[in-house]
Order: sequence, then structure tokens, then C-alpha cells
Amino acid sequence: MYALTDYNYFLPENLIAQEPVSQRDQSRLLHLEKTSGKISHYQFSSLTDHLKKGDVLVVNNTEVIPARMFGRKETGGKIEILIVNYAAAAKKIKAGGKIEFECLVKASKSPKPGTCIDFGPDLKATVSAVHERTFTLEFFTAQPFDEVMNNNGVMPLPPYIKREQANDPKWNDRTSYQTVYAQHKGAVAAPTAGLHFSVEMLEYIKDMGVSIANITLHVGYGTFMPIRCSDIRDHQMHSEHFTISENTAKIINAAKTDGRRVVAVGTTSVRTLEYLADKKGHVHPSTGNCDLFIYPGYAFKCVDAMITNFHLPQSTLIMLVSAFAGRKNILNAYDCAVQEKYRFFSYGDAMFIE
Repeated sequence: MYALTDYNYFLPENLIAQEPVSQRDQSRLLHLEKTSGKISHYQFSSLTDHLKKGDVLVVNNTEVIPARMFGRKETGGKIEILIVNYAAAAKKIKAGGKIEFECLVKASKSPKPGTCIDFGPDLKATVSAVHERTFTLEFFTAQPFDEVMNNNGVMPLPPYIKREQANDPKWNDRTSYQTVYAQHKGAVAAPTAGLHFSVEMLEYIKDMGVSIANITLHVGYGTFMPIRCSDIRDHQMHSEHFTISENTAKIINAAKTDGRRVVAVGTTSVRTLEYLADKKGHVHPSTGNCDLFIYPGYAFKCVDAMITNFHLPQSTLIMLVSAFAGRKNILNAYDCAVQEKYRFFSYGDAMFIE
């Protein structure tokens, strides 16, 4: 249960989704009953048949930013960067001038402090500090930074989604790799379980008497980081910035008091709720950093049901869903999904666990 190899499964490469379905709510949905392990197959739009009046659907309204940018050093060498702390540093952004961001940097030779980088006519940067995994870059622009980032940056797609060229208009990733309810900029990866919801489906869910509560957790680069220890209990979870409003806390706490279900959309919503929950499953309005690592043996306090995608082998995400539904149930469901040719990972199909 605690060995990294306990969370392996076989996945043919052709089942890794490279593009979304044409209509968000027309993806497939695997329904897993965690008590019995029973599996059923539906279309995602059929989720409405499994939600109940009085349920609270908790969504993560973070917005993915085009945080990946390409430039050249003064020597002419190519360099690629990924801004990883946009949300924390965004308060300092002003129209024109300079601003510092923590970045992942990919180059043939690691840049040293003082290295100048040219991202185009409107944006320059200088490496001001080098850390263990990241670099501090000081950006200079005469334009509003968000505008320049939108013009120069591309969506930070996971490495398993292949594109012949960045920002290829053929794929429309700017829209597809974003939930319809995204509001607050800061994520470098999408909360992918939310990609399946269309505006029309959310309106229908509201009309059913299901409350929709918003939280914000800015998904960080750590979501791509592999576990490097053989015993998962030795893994240090990355930290991500979150906010839960007073109104959201009231909605969730009323549901827990009344015995109504809290249905979390995605592992990011699950982690944030569980990080804040007390023994009764109540949460309090707060802003902070969540570094909760959920793996089998964890006792859930707030979340009663979960909507999630299919996750990478040996990832912290497959460990989280294994904690919720049982490792054997999850691995059996994944094997079934492979046999039924479900589409996996960010642009793939979904699972509803209750």
C-alpha cells in the first residue's frame, strides 16, 4: 500500500488523449461505487442522473495562464521558461516597469545570474537568482505584463500532450485547456475534471437544486513532478496557493450539518477541502498554501463524492483517488477503462466515485 510500485498500471500510449472531445459534456464517464466496487459506463452528461437535490458541487475556478515562453540568451542560445508563482507575485504587477517571477528554465546550458533573455520586442528578462529547482527572473516591459504574457506565452500543456508547434491554432488549447468557470489567474495546469462541464450542463445542475460552490487553488508545477522515493510516505507534497470565501464555507458547512453530500470536482478541490476541514467536515474561509498529501489510510472528513479524470501511474493523484475508493477498486477500474478504451489524462474521460 505504501510502495510506489503499488500504483502502477498498464496503459497503451494510444489511449493518452491528445485533444478534447468536440463537446465538453460528451466525454465518457466511468461510475464507480466505492463500497461495492461496481463499475458502470455512461456519457458525462449523465452525471446529472447521479447528482441529488441538495448536493453541493465544489469547483476550482482557477484560470490557467499562458505561462510558457520561449526566448533567446544574448549568446543566441534558445531558452524556455515556465512562470510558476504568478498568483503570489501578481499583486505586484503594474502597467509597465519590472516584476520578478519564479520560473522553471530549460536551456542547453543553465543560465547564471545576470543572464539577459530576449522574449521579443515587448519583453526582456534578467536572471537575478538561481535556486535548487527554479530561477528568479526579473521581467522588463513597457506594456501591461498580462497583455505581453498573452501575446508571447503559450498554454503550459502537460508533456504527454504533443504539439508540433506551440500555440498551434489547429488545437485551440487556449480555450480547450480551460474550464468554462475559470475566473482567477494563476494555474500552470488545468483542474482537468472541470473541463467536462459546459455552461448549459452547469445551468441544468443548478436547476436540479444542486448548489455550486467555488474555491480557488492555483495548480502548480509540482503536479508534473514524479515521486522519487520508493516509500510514498517519504514524499514531500508541493505547496499550492488557495482561497475559500466566506460564502463558499457557509454553503459547504450547511450541507455537512444537514447531512447533504459535498461532491468535489477534481483532486484540487478535494485536497483544498480536506486541508481545511475539521473533524465535522466543516471548513473556514481562508487564504493560504495547501501541501496536503492524501494517500491510502487517510480518513476523509469533508468530501462525500468525487469527479476526477484518469491519472498517471505512480502519481500523487492516483494515490489520492485510491485513498478515497480503495487501491484495488481504483486499479480494477483503471484496468476496466483500458479494456473499454477510455481516453486518459488531461484531455481524457472522467470518473465519478460515490
